[in-house]
Amino acid sequence: MSHILAIDQGTSSSRTIIFNTQLDKIDTLQQEYPLSYPRPGWVEIDPELLVASVTNTLDPLLEKYKESISAIGITNQRESTVVWERSSNKPIYPIIVWQDRRTESLCNEIKEQGKAELIFQKTGLQVDPYFSATKIAWILDNVTNARKKAEKGDLLFGTVDTYLLWLLTGEHATDVTNASRTMLYNIKKQEWDSDLLDLFNVPQGMLPVVRESDCEFGELKDKKIKVTGMIGDQQAALFGQRCFEENSMKATFGTGCFLMANTGAQPTFSRKGLLTTIGYGISGSTAYALEGSIFSCGTIIQWLRDGLGLFEKAKETEALLNKDWNSNGVIFIPALSGLGVPHWNPSIKASFYGITADNNKKDLITAAFKSIAYQLKEVLILLEQDGLSVQTLSIDGGMTVNKVFCQMLSDLLQEEIIVSRNPETTALGAASVAMLGANITSDLNDLSKVSIAGTKFNPKAPFDEEDYQQWSRNLNLLVNEY
Repeated sequence: MSHILAIDQGTSSSRTIIFNTQLDKIDTLQQEYPLSYPRPGWVEIDPELLVASVTNTLDPLLEKYKESISAIGITNQRESTVVWERSSNKPIYPIIVWQDRRTESLCNEIKEQGKAELIFQKTGLQVDPYFSATKIAWILDNVTNARKKAEKGDLLFGTVDTYLLWLLTGEHATDVTNASRTMLYNIKKQEWDSDLLDLFNVPQGMLPVVRESDCEFGELKDKKIKVTGMIGDQQAALFGQRCFEENSMKATFGTGCFLMANTGAQPTFSRKGLLTTIGYGISGSTAYALEGSIFSCGTIIQWLRDGLGLFEKAKETEALLNKDWNSNGVIFIPALSGLGVPHWNPSIKASFYGITADNNKKDLITAAFKSIAYQLKEVLILLEQDGLSVQTLSIDGGMTVNKVFCQMLSDLLQEEIIVSRNPETTALGAASVAMLGANITSDLNDLSKVSIAGTKFNPKAPFDEEDYQQWSRNLNLLVNEY
């Protein structure tokens, strides 16, 4: 029997999954690792810990299935930035995570220079610390001799997919979806943009070769197994959810929440704060997408658990959400890492409002979960204003195992929600593009025959418009203040 191996490298853990060619999960290993917060707004990962988490999940399954693995796919946390020495393979600084906000001042300078529209037209992105370009610039300007080494060709840059590929195969490459999140890649011309490289002062020699998502990226150094697919995690979920048709969309609830809608063969540029990005590049064709990026989602639940001690295990929250989603006047502003779409405000902080002596932990937990749904509602409203109508919304990610939360989403969004039967569709997407790259499956039609739909949730309660508007007013007051 033939198998596909998927490496799913996420913000707080790494997983390796074995699929059969019908894309049923056969085996899996997962290992978590810690994030580091050396200063307020800074988020880093020790590269050795990240690589160890990949190795510790990958090696046992490679050994176990070495005779049957036909292809490898890699999916990864996007934007997180690694700069390493070409000769030693060692990063010169910890991995700067996508949530990191240290380059806020540089982003403000670029906006003041009037460069935001240029960047938007070339990349589809807003000027924000979220993306890789300012992170690379910060490393080159703050690590001793880094810029000099980069100009000599001694340093390489990559998002996490690229660094893992380098270690596994010796190839320095990425795919179009990850390149499109760097703020250095022209998504219309599909090439590194010289104007942006000059603006951010990034030597082009540091950058990886960019390929389509279903290409042969390299062969493992110690085994005759090829990496035939790479794709950023949110695009992998789009692909794994089989959002191949124009206007089809998904939302992934992981560390953050990311709604992505396929907009077809031509990029659609939003004036509502949504991002334009490459959804996937397959077999000579490109699908573009609009994305709503919500920075805090699973991190909110983790903070409620570990920071506030409101429960011991996330699954307990199913019994801790109030009926009718009534938080009894408590509002939560979910800005643990600033706010993404549509506000793009890295300075705002999270907060509870409206707490009285009558409130309890259930009210705080309900308010926090509601804030996730309300942020997603904001994004859906923006999509509709940009001309995309919601038919059904497919969702995936770790939070979707919480069925009470899924019903809350359906009620608060007033939409039918379809939960993937495999909550981790990022790995499924990576395996799917690897199958295409290895010619195990021929086209998207073949992949579409594999059903991934699971439980459906439909609205059971009327939408409380007044509650939503109160949350929105409080949010906008803080956005305007910061």
